[in-house]
Amino acid sequence: MNYHVCETCGVQYEKSIVEPSECKICTEERQYVSIDGQNWTTLDQLVASSKYKNKITFEEDGLHSVKTVPTFGIGQTAYLVQNSHFNLLWDCITYIDIETITKINELGGINAIALSHPHYYSSQVEWAEAFDAPIYIHEDDKEWVTRPSEHIIFWSGEELNLQEGIVLHRVGGHFKGATILEWQNNKKEGILFVGDIIRVVADRRWVTFMYSYPNFIPLPTNTVKRIASQLDTFNFEKLFDAFHRVIEKDAKERVQNSANRYIAALENKLFET
Repeated sequence: MNYHVCETCGVQYEKSIVEPSECKICTEERQYVSIDGQNWTTLDQLVASSKYKNKITFEEDGLHSVKTVPTFGIGQTAYLVQNSHFNLLWDCITYIDIETITKINELGGINAIALSHPHYYSSQVEWAEAFDAPIYIHEDDKEWVTRPSEHIIFWSGEELNLQEGIVLHRVGGHFKGATILEWQNNKKEGILFVGDIIRVVADRRWVTFMYSYPNFIPLPTNTVKRIASQLDTFNFEKLFDAFHRVIEKDAKERVQNSANRYIAALENKLFET
């Protein structure tokens, strides 16, 4: 019996004797099955290979990024947010080993885990069990959980206050329950963690919004207008996305400018070609 892991997306499935017939995350139109076909591994195999390690990087006071090198699965970055004796792991990665657990415990451990959307569920249950932490997932994405656990808490509504200064917001778009994290960090201007519900593009002055990034399926204008209107009520100066792309300042203004440009492009008002 093994907890099989999809090699393409890195999401772990509940225990079974044989490999699952398919990965429901990857066969859905927002993701993809590798051109090499559906392949499976296990966390034990990843650790035994000695190929991977997690790089934990100090970003600023109270914030570390956590990323697997070399890249595994989608290659996202998780973030350890340290907020007044409350450590939150924002989003998750597949790889976890004793060295990772030791280093994070040296930083105060993990009190809770929160997920932006199903592509980053990875081995979230392994992380939750290692740190005895609850996992917060919006109930609108309940159907995408591939490994059930008593650690998972399905929350509802439009926002959830985990602690003063740490708020989850359901904004939808990429997934129905797509969630972002607002962290005030005892500063005048806060930080927004967006997974790839919002994606920082190559030109760091801009972001974009997509239903599917690998398959280039855009979101409709009314959805982007709604997301932009919701984000306009938040107080943030800086923005981190799932791939360690950062807008260091004026992030709120840049998100609004990007939404306006995106909408203008889809409504045939930005350019002629």
